[in-house]
Amino acid sequence: MEIALVVVVVLFALGFDYTNGFHDAANAIATSVSTRALTPRVALLMAAVFNMVGALLGDRVAHTIGSGIIDLGGEAGVHPREGLILVLSAVIGAIVWNLITWWRGLPSSSSHALIGALTGVGIVGGVTVYWNVILDKVVIPMVLSPVVGFTLAFLGMTALLWLFRNANPHKVTRRFRIAQTASAAAMALGHGLQDAQKTMGVIVLALVAGGFQDGDDIPIWVKLAAAGAISLGTYSGGWRIMRTLGRRVIELDPARGFVAETVAASVLYTTAFAFQAPISTTHTITSSIMGVGATKRLSAVRWGVAGHIAVAWVLTIPAAASVAAVVYLVLHAVMG
Repeated sequence: MEIALVVVVVLFALGFDYTNGFHDAANAIATSVSTRALTPRVALLMAAVFNMVGALLGDRVAHTIGSGIIDLGGEAGVHPREGLILVLSAVIGAIVWNLITWWRGLPSSSSHALIGALTGVGIVGGVTVYWNVILDKVVIPMVLSPVVGFTLAFLGMTALLWLFRNANPHKVTRRFRIAQTASAAAMALGHGLQDAQKTMGVIVLALVAGGFQDGDDIPIWVKLAAAGAISLGTYSGGWRIMRTLGRRVIELDPARGFVAETVAASVLYTTAFAFQAPISTTHTITSSIMGVGATKRLSAVRWGVAGHIAVAWVLTIPAAASVAAVVYLVLHAVMG
């Protein structure tokens, strides 16, 4: 019976990965599409390919999700069926929040939805929740990454404006429109590096909970499945959120789009490789867009839209935790 439940959990985890792809596709390509550097379909295809590549580049974030949020290993004393119900509830909770925010066109964080969902089921399920890891690798980066993204984007754009202050505006625009192809690819690579690994971690957590694996090593089939699911989801597109990031926050030009994507991608790589921190690609690119927009003038950023996005950020972890907790109580009553 546990084998069947593991299969169900894996399928739901890949379903979450798919929703992550179409929910967060805008992170990688909204700026390049809004500046007409790339057509939407070309941008989506490129993002899907680089999501796949990025997903296979590392596994440090996957280890944080798979063993650093809640404890379902053998020493935790959790029955395999109970552990699998916990993981399944967390994945369903994260999917539900993804769908709600996608429907509303809000670029909330799939990463924090998943982490919040794991935390929620951990609390109601009575298992160990690693609050120190959540503080060090989730909460602190959640606060710092938007600040860093905004600041670096503002400073980078300011330096770029000074550097090209005497250049021909039409030539500069044309060159940065070409350069945006590279920066969008870098952003898509960072999205795969961060977000696909989170699904890998959940699948490994399910395998450990079900007694089918010891330790948090990532099997190659898990890497390939997660990479494929997020790439397919990315290619399916996320038009609602793309409109929010690409046009409603601020009208971008190619130079600002290039700087925003380059800064956001750099932050994603640094946190993944240096700190094993599962940060939000959504938070990072949105704050970078605001940073480059503020170099025009502060009023150029539509702060009302930014405020709605910030509310979604704040609500994501507790909301996903609550949804996942309710799902767990239902599933536990039916299947426990």
